[in-house]
Amino acid sequence: MDISGFLIDLDGTLYQGSRLIPGAVEAVDRLRADQVPILFTTNTSRKSQADILTFLADLGFQARKEEIFSAPVAAAEWLAGQGINQIQLLVPESTHDDFRQFTITDDQPEAVLVGDLGAGFTFERLNEAFRSLRAGARLVAIHRNRFWIPDAVLTLDAGPFVAALEYGAGVEATLVGKPSPAFFHTAAARTGAELGGLAVVGDDVESDIKGARLAGLTAIQVRTGKFDTLRNAEVPSEHQAHRVIDSIRDLPGLLHD
Repeated sequence: MDISGFLIDLDGTLYQGSRLIPGAVEAVDRLRADQVPILFTTNTSRKSQADILTFLADLGFQARKEEIFSAPVAAAEWLAGQGINQIQLLVPESTHDDFRQFTITDDQPEAVLVGDLGAGFTFERLNEAFRSLRAGARLVAIHRNRFWIPDAVLTLDAGPFVAALEYGAGVEATLVGKPSPAFFHTAAARTGAELGGLAVVGDDVESDIKGARLAGLTAIQVRTGKFDTLRNAEVPSEHQAHRVIDSIRDLPGLLHD
């Protein structure tokens, strides 16, 4: 395959929950040895960019902060571009670090940002967000993944709660994370590589693969994480992967196909 760089997903691709996927560290090290541009892209909203960097280091990956492009980072850039300062955050406290340039408030925010709050999605928190939206705040979906699989246990993600707020408040969310083409185009620009030569590598047929195809990038799906043959079959052919590999450990070999 004619590939000049990779946008590599994290959870489900390099690791799942707290478990490292076999061969992942070695695959990334080999790409670096071949001087292939890489950027780690993720919808993870339970960790800040700094926390993700620490987590990757603990797993054995060598990465720099600027190599991590997360949906919260994309959201912060979008907010700044819109001139929005007052925000209401539905994300874990640790992720607030990515939004330190803004005023975080539940009192008349300009925008409500929804990520994966986990057990923090209480009626009270959702109702506060609902009232803010009814008062005119914009709804911003950091991402809208339906579910994730921490340590092999199916768990609701942010998407169902974004949908609930959309329905309740009668608004439509602006999506800033995957599978938004804007997310991938911004990520691609950070690699310095030509857009046409970049490939997205991930496990999720919706956020990773469909997003890559919509952005005009090569899509490579791994058979780990959320990979599901039946789920893939439900996706139109134009949104399916160009190539499917068993796991991230097989990725460097594609450069020599």
